[in-house]
Amino acid sequence: MISAVQTPLKLYMLSAGFPLRICRAFQAPKRTYSANSGPEDFQYPDSPRSQHHDIPSFLEYASRTNMNPGSPTYVGTHFEYTVRTSLERLGMSLKRIGGKSDYGIDLLGTWSLPSVMQPLKVFVQCKAFAVKLEPKHARELEGTFVGAPHGWRGPGALGLLVSQNPATKGIRETISKSKWPMGFVMCRPDGKILQMLWNRRANQEGLEGIDVSLRYAGGDVNEKEVVLTWKGDAFYD
Repeated sequence: MISAVQTPLKLYMLSAGFPLRICRAFQAPKRTYSANSGPEDFQYPDSPRSQHHDIPSFLEYASRTNMNPGSPTYVGTHFEYTVRTSLERLGMSLKRIGGKSDYGIDLLGTWSLPSVMQPLKVFVQCKAFAVKLEPKHARELEGTFVGAPHGWRGPGALGLLVSQNPATKGIRETISKSKWPMGFVMCRPDGKILQMLWNRRANQEGLEGIDVSLRYAGGDVNEKEVVLTWKGDAFYD
């Protein structure tokens, strides 16, 4: 049975088929941002491919160029666009980037939350293939805090690791112990988000008070998906 890591950190975890467990041993102070801490200095790197910018345009491009649907490029790109669409339903505004010197960042943007005055700066690493996640994958995410583009460094930044598989014990422990504001998301290839967790440092950057729960569409246990709540109410639902 998957359970929350027993540490002094506040860790939210939701996994398909398992109950939500919330460790409340730590109550982090809520960060607020001044009016002059907005995204005016954000500089988005160019997208790796100008021929497509979302799933429909990518599918058209893939068909036109006879791209193999089983190739790593096809699978990885399609998953990145899928993750972007899914996370934007939770209030994020993301752009797909990549290429050389990207430090593994696939998506870059901001996250508007009811718990903070200014949006959090977000960068995302996507693991499209169904491989067992190891602590090294979380440590790779830590490296993005150093190599993030100008505007996404410093306070108010959050790194997310997204996979098709649920977080392993090693992933949860590494994220929990990290000095960086980090989280994990399980996103199925169809775009359903089934697990979301983050660590104490992420709480301090603005996620304190945001809770995770499951929504069942039409009462069907096979149609469940993560929904985020603030003070008991769902937001960006």
